[in-house]
Amino acid sequence: MLVKYGVNSGFTTLGSAKDYILSSSAAVLRRQQFLIRSLGGGYTDQTTQRRMQQVNSMSGTALEADFESILRAITPILDPNRHKGQAGKIAVIGGCREYTGAPYFAAISALKIGADLSHVFCTKDAASVIKGYSPELIVHPILEESYSISGLGDEERRRVSSKILAEVDKWMERFDCLVVGPGLGRDPYLLECVSEIMKHARQSNVPIVIDGDGLFLVTNSLDLVSGYPLAVLTPNVNEYKRLVQKVLSCEVNDQDAPELLQSLANRIGGVTILQKGKSDLISDGDTVKSVSIYGSPRRCGGQGDILSGSVAVFLSWARAKEKSTISAMNPTVLGCIAASALLRKAASLAFENKKRSTLTSDIIECLGRSLEDISPAS
Repeated sequence: MLVKYGVNSGFTTLGSAKDYILSSSAAVLRRQQFLIRSLGGGYTDQTTQRRMQQVNSMSGTALEADFESILRAITPILDPNRHKGQAGKIAVIGGCREYTGAPYFAAISALKIGADLSHVFCTKDAASVIKGYSPELIVHPILEESYSISGLGDEERRRVSSKILAEVDKWMERFDCLVVGPGLGRDPYLLECVSEIMKHARQSNVPIVIDGDGLFLVTNSLDLVSGYPLAVLTPNVNEYKRLVQKVLSCEVNDQDAPELLQSLANRIGGVTILQKGKSDLISDGDTVKSVSIYGSPRRCGGQGDILSGSVAVFLSWARAKEKSTISAMNPTVLGCIAASALLRKAASLAFENKKRSTLTSDIIECLGRSLEDISPAS
């Protein structure tokens, strides 16, 4: 991993083991064989041996991440010599007639954590609503849904698509990360346009965090992220089940959770997956990490949007420090660990004050304090 990411390890230990080990040695062997089969057939003896060593090193164990060390290491200092934009420029692709809250939550969370600029690319119907939530966001009302182009012929539809893509491309090189999916909806024409945006982001080497309806799109078009190491998927329980069924053709087994996640990330081609749950599991296909601290029993909608915006910021910060001595770990994994832990801490703080009435907006207001407790600004 040191060679792969070109950085030196700043952490001697990134976590303590969290047991997922089954008591039976036969069960362990079964799980090892399952993972090797899931990673694909046709290996040489040498490759098979290497895969088996990887599985043995896990043997059903996911390491609990040292999230505080990671947060301190990747959070940039507030330097008066820095200028606007250097702490992160995030873009959310989402927001339609029905869904305006999700893209707002993702975009404003990025700002609350410390990003300098946060953009939202949405449909015209959603733009004025999202702008009304906060003047802090830069809102681009450029996306179109099928109903708004229903009277156009094929050639005119393609012209509209090209115009949308050209408008996003004008900004693309400025962004440190895209968040695709919050409030996106499932309109076929809209998803077609977003697919092209994702392809262009990939060509520009821009990281992409995919959540919500973006996962619906990716599950049905895996080529959009396959083999792209800067892609991060953040599925909930049901979204994860659909991914596993589509990619591995099997059902989710909680006993094999770390191995199954690693297998899924490998099969898709080295993307990073943050599997949300009681404990969040994170894998890029090479390692599996767990975040299980803090949290809240309140499951109000919108927390996944906070997470996707947070991952975008921390991923960007981790990449910016990749040339320094942070860690041997993949920046996408670092970003996921930091975002998962911070959201859990913020949710816990919000719940202490609001209990059953805790809303997503309450959690967002606790993001700054939660980060300050771990990585003070001064």
